[in-house]
Amino acid sequence: MTVTWDDVVAMATGLPEVAEATTWGTPSLKVAGKLMARLRTEDDGGLAVKCSAADKEALVAGPDPAYYTLPHYDRSNYVLVDLDRADRDELAELIADAWHIAAPARLRKQRP
Repeated sequence: MTVTWDDVVAMATGLPEVAEATTWGTPSLKVAGKLMARLRTEDDGGLAVKCSAADKEALVAGPDPAYYTLPHYDRSNYVLVDLDRADRDELAELIADAWHIAAPARLRKQRP
């Protein structure tokens, strides 16, 4: 079953201080004003999700075709996710990790 942007929003807004926003003209999610994910509407699409460099490398090199990158993202800690191929539970975990990376310390202390 395809994961939709609404599903992603539902996963994220259960986390402290996450809000929908617009970033570079596309829907995004921010925690305390910091970007954690952005829906790309360009031809190559995908959901850009903040992650660690190690996680990005593992996801892109792994067997799951849902995770990829593009040259524009090669030097950033964002992995691209094909929502048509994404596993809902894995994506929820990735969103929670993105929250933890982007959230300020005061929020991370509330939710280890």
